Amino acid sequence: MFLVHAFLKAILLLWFRPRVQGLRKIDLSQPSIIIPNHVSLLDAALLSFFLPKEAAFVVNTDIAKKFSFFLRFRKAIAVDPLNPYSIRHMLRVIRSGETLVIFPEGRITTTGGLMKIYSGVGYLAMRTGATVYPVAIQGLERSVFSYLKGKLRLLWFPQVSISVGTPFTIERDEALSMREQKAGASDLILRTLQDELFQSRMKQNVNLFDEVLEAARINGARMEIAKDMTSAINYRTLLIGSYLLGEKLKARLLGKPVVGVFLPNSVGHLITLTSLFRIGKTPAILNFSLGARSLLECCETAHIDTILTSRVFIEKGKLEHVIDAMEPQMNIVYLEDLKASATTLDKLAALVRYMTRQKAQSLENELILFTSGSESKPKGVVLTHTNLYANIQQVTSVIDITSRDKFFNALPMFHSFGLTAGTLLPVIKGIPVFLYPSPLHYKAISELVYDQNATILFGTSTFMAGYGRMAHPYNFYSLRYVFAGAEKLKDDVRKLWMEKFGVRIFEGYGATETAPILSLNTPLANKPGTVGRLMPGMSYRLEPVEGIEKGGQLLVKGPNVMKGYMIHGQGFVPAEEWYQTGDLVEADRDGFLTIQSRLKRFAKIGGEMVSLNLVEELAMTCFGHSGFAAITVSDPRKGERVLLYTTDETVQLSQLRAYLSEKQYSPLLIPGAMRHIKELPLLGSGKTDYVSLKQLAESERE
Repeated sequence: MFLVHAFLKAILLLWFRPRVQGLRKIDLSQPSIIIPNHVSLLDAALLSFFLPKEAAFVVNTDIAKKFSFFLRFRKAIAVDPLNPYSIRHMLRVIRSGETLVIFPEGRITTTGGLMKIYSGVGYLAMRTGATVYPVAIQGLERSVFSYLKGKLRLLWFPQVSISVGTPFTIERDEALSMREQKAGASDLILRTLQDELFQSRMKQNVNLFDEVLEAARINGARMEIAKDMTSAINYRTLLIGSYLLGEKLKARLLGKPVVGVFLPNSVGHLITLTSLFRIGKTPAILNFSLGARSLLECCETAHIDTILTSRVFIEKGKLEHVIDAMEPQMNIVYLEDLKASATTLDKLAALVRYMTRQKAQSLENELILFTSGSESKPKGVVLTHTNLYANIQQVTSVIDITSRDKFFNALPMFHSFGLTAGTLLPVIKGIPVFLYPSPLHYKAISELVYDQNATILFGTSTFMAGYGRMAHPYNFYSLRYVFAGAEKLKDDVRKLWMEKFGVRIFEGYGATETAPILSLNTPLANKPGTVGRLMPGMSYRLEPVEGIEKGGQLLVKGPNVMKGYMIHGQGFVPAEEWYQTGDLVEADRDGFLTIQSRLKRFAKIGGEMVSLNLVEELAMTCFGHSGFAAITVSDPRKGERVLLYTTDETVQLSQLRAYLSEKQYSPLLIPGAMRHIKELPLLGSGKTDYVSLKQLAESERE
């Protein structure tokens, strides 16, 4: 028997080459419960070779009959999950000092992610006070012994890892009913396993080009990974294109660590980013909806003198005037020219690099996005590749997605949601993505979602309202998940989607500074009206705000929080330990966050941030005096709109509109309306009393 056991162990260890971490954490001197996730038929067999011999596996009676040969090598308890006496039996075993290994999902995953957690395990831990050890198994879901055929590319020899997390106990709360306690215990197990999955997937000093290279190896080089209105690419084409473009850019970008990227959602944009990642340059993605003045300020902030763009994009987007205004100060490089200059030798060299799997030339491994925040000058948010990679792993630890899914992303890549969740996540996780250049084409997008059989859609509440109004009731039949962020999801939008399409919208919350997703509602943990729970691996605290009784300003920290800011005229400013979101937030007992209001001085219009300070400053410059104050009011179509109060009865909104257009500022900076007031209310400190102005605006609307 011993020889057979040793032979089986040798076969499986050679087959899967498992990496095991954290075994020393397990202490069986006290009653314990070991809770692994369940991804394949071989989970228990592989675990049995590493877990202490004293640990007994709890096995379904039907499974026990089928695998009786293997169970003779290991201590096991067969139970009937439909028999209530099974729980009593396990209680007695644990109380006698034994350790049980129980798969809390009760079944092998068919989604690729964690499935629901049954209450029995939490009940056992709560009643016995046993120490619970979470275990994350990864890799076996890609084996031929999983239930994911057709959803993932299965491998005969996948790399497998087993990670034991931090042990915990579940305390009883006599103030709650047993039903509530069991539900809470199951929920705690779910969150702990999600966190352990995330921690076991995390890496440090990541380069995203290398992650795309690894994704191609796992999913197959021929897998079509990205598509737009004119072209489609597989991993092979993406990587060869990245090698080719990267080498062509090297000479032009010599001594230039940061380069501006001025492109729409497209295959070309994706190749440009991965090529820059490979040669160690920092892309600074520019918002093409801004005016030339703001774009030049972005370039000054991030020390950019070269911009990569496309002639076709400039022509179709009617952006010639923007390029003309920037060209005197910027070196504009067109991708079409680089492509035309590629020789046969260049293409052959790129092919050789692809065949030899050359990795990135890692330097800073950073990316810059811009946000106006509460300042009049744009700030550059410096995100490391590790920040972005962490956020991808956080999201995929709580949401089940597979290669059978298809993303539809119309959010521009200068928007952190569109970059991380809409583009980098699917490419790195092996999920096809369709890239569309504008989220404003409501009818076209609803038809394309139908045509492409998309299963995952991102957007803001404003965009979701537009898609919902324009779409045929059957257009969204294929959607599994719809996520809304960047602004509060309105109840009428949520209701429209449910009644018209039978689709539930999951609301999330984030910030560019957190790469961006902070919290998310999911099928396993959804509470409408909230923005969901914090991502795995993150910590938060609520800082009291004077005059506010409930909640506080949300402060967070975690591996997805930015490296720091690029401040105009100051340069790089490192991030503090805790990132202050500037949002007033309440958190309930189950960890769901509710956004009450924003404390910073900015508006969110259609998901884009607009500085109220800048609106005031522009009005002051236009009219030559300081009698202006900008506030926001809710808007049923755009989420919010700006009201500009002034003490000068002679000024008109049309004058300000003409001035902003002449100076090439973004149209988003034009107030929705202008109101005249005898004098601006002031606080005791002499500052403008914006709270009183907002109350006045609300009373005028009534």
